[in-house]
Amino acid sequence: MPPMPRHAPGASTSLAEWLRVPRPEAEPGIWRYGHRPKLAQEPDRIDDRQLLGGALLALLVALLVWSLITNGYIPVLGWLYGLFPNSWAWGGESHSLLGKLLFNYCIYAVLLVPLFWVAGRAGRWPEVWRRHVRKRFRGGDETASARNASAAGSAAGPNSAPKNGETAAPADHALGPDDPAFWPGVRGAGEHAAADLLTAEVRAGRMNDVDYARIAMEWRAVEAQPERRQRFTAEVMSRAAAAFVHPSAARDLPSRVARHDLRTGQVRLGSVPDVERNPYRYRGTALALEPGLLSTSLLAVGPSGAGKTAKVVRPVVETLALQALAGRTALVAAGPAGSGLGPDSAFDVVIKLGHPDSAYDLDLYGGTTDPDEAAAVLAEALVGDDPQTDPRRAATALAQLIGPYRAAHGRFPPVPELRELLDGVPVALAALREACESSGSHVAGAALRELDARERQSSRADDPGRLLADRVALLDRPAFAGFFDTSGESRPFSMRALEHAVRVRIDLPDRGHAEASRLLSRLLLAQFSACVAARDDRSHFACLVLDDATHAITESAVREIQRLRSANAGVLLALRTLADVPENLRTALLGAVGCRVVMAGVNTWDGEVFAQAWGRDWVQTEDVTHTPDYHGGLVTRWVRGIRALFTGVRATTQSVTVRTVQRERWSASDLANDLPPGHAVLSLTTVRGERTPPILAELGE
Repeated sequence: MPPMPRHAPGASTSLAEWLRVPRPEAEPGIWRYGHRPKLAQEPDRIDDRQLLGGALLALLVALLVWSLITNGYIPVLGWLYGLFPNSWAWGGESHSLLGKLLFNYCIYAVLLVPLFWVAGRAGRWPEVWRRHVRKRFRGGDETASARNASAAGSAAGPNSAPKNGETAAPADHALGPDDPAFWPGVRGAGEHAAADLLTAEVRAGRMNDVDYARIAMEWRAVEAQPERRQRFTAEVMSRAAAAFVHPSAARDLPSRVARHDLRTGQVRLGSVPDVERNPYRYRGTALALEPGLLSTSLLAVGPSGAGKTAKVVRPVVETLALQALAGRTALVAAGPAGSGLGPDSAFDVVIKLGHPDSAYDLDLYGGTTDPDEAAAVLAEALVGDDPQTDPRRAATALAQLIGPYRAAHGRFPPVPELRELLDGVPVALAALREACESSGSHVAGAALRELDARERQSSRADDPGRLLADRVALLDRPAFAGFFDTSGESRPFSMRALEHAVRVRIDLPDRGHAEASRLLSRLLLAQFSACVAARDDRSHFACLVLDDATHAITESAVREIQRLRSANAGVLLALRTLADVPENLRTALLGAVGCRVVMAGVNTWDGEVFAQAWGRDWVQTEDVTHTPDYHGGLVTRWVRGIRALFTGVRATTQSVTVRTVQRERWSASDLANDLPPGHAVLSLTTVRGERTPPILAELGE
């Protein structure tokens, strides 16, 4: 068995302890591990000056009252001492000095406790503790404790596979401090030997959180299909904690940079400051994401250096990779080479486009055998960003060429041949026509008619063939020689593999190939949308992460993003600015995604779009009006006149008008100018339709 990773339960905190930590239900986005729910309603909140001043005043009053009591001005002590013999207080032959001190301290306690309890209630001392003291002392201890626990590998995942991206509650497998075994569901079903073995693995530290999540998910499948029980028991008895291991044989990632809770499927992104601008139920909590939120897709916007990759994208990629090892998700993460999405060993497939050492290739046609489907997806990638070109006509032009090519050769054309065909090279077209005629296929006649139609349309001025050829030429470069191969000699990856719990990283070309990288981003997004919707098995969540979605958003992509949540899938799109999205699609994009993140450093133009998306809220405002003060007698007015003569300031009176008005939750100016570095404002939506208002969060804490 591989050595236990240092971040897995069993290092500094055991898996058994992690399983017993409570995870109460909470609002979307709240880190549930060890969460303490707040009161249903926010208590009356006063400003810090009034709170601290009132607390100090209550303390001074309590000390004054205590001084009056001890000095006899309030004869409470005398009355209390009169209830007991004098020898108890002052000692005697039969009373020790210790007994006398104990008696006197008890008398003082009888008075001090209620006195300071009343003073604390009047001075709001508990609120002072929560707002100013706990975060400096007790809060630090709790944070350290939680960090140690999370560093131990985070809790194991829930015991049921999520449906449509929802995170299921632990339900019947929830553990408490008095549980006699760690697998009560298995034991309750009569599989005592398997339950004993799994419990021993937990207690011996040979099982980590990924193992627990994986085996628990398999048991939930047994509960749904009892005929699988025998296989479950045989696998557990033969492999123990390594039962049902991922096809890669990996039971953990080589390292972790974020804090994960596989029991709930959450990854912690940061903390929510206890400030008035945040919703009451979120103040002082930790912020987390999970598949139930990512199923509505997420858009993160922030300039370079704002922390999108390190503080949002990388933690999400890591948690989805962990859940893939538990058999619960499928992940495709794409970004520029060296963007920091994770080491090669954390993925099953690593495609380094343009790098000669890449072990895998990318299927340009998405793994389909249908020419029309392949043409539609490829046309979206090639010309979807061109407002002057109709993607449907482009798809027709492509289908008129790749359909006959597949009929003649049994495969789709590679990039060089596709470019020649789109360019209308006579030799290439003649060779394809001859191949179709000699193939003897029953579809040869239809293929020839398609070629005839392509030749007729290519003479039109508005034919998209030339633009398609120019775009394909971006991939027909020496750097990509050997890639996008259709001969079967390479190891191409297609989105069809998302039927399984696979972890894929795609390194897009960057330097010198920016346009090709953008084209490939559109291709990946189009292929992902088409393939996840066609999956037969949607039990596990599928996610596409684009660390740089510059110019990848098209009108078709926006429509498809809205449909992903019904397919138990979602995308994470990271942008430096909304200027990388066509202006007519910016509002639609924010409406299509359920989770929106604005990083510190955005400009006011980007902030304006988010401000409109988050809408307005009713707030109370105070208008203060200053008017000259003319009231009073002759002496009073004379004194005011002398003061105005020397100070230059006339006496005024104030009138306060309180109104309820609508105000933007976060204005464009607030987002552009008031966000501290390392912070973000985000809103979340679950697949069930639950929404959160904008939340200010400190990322990475």
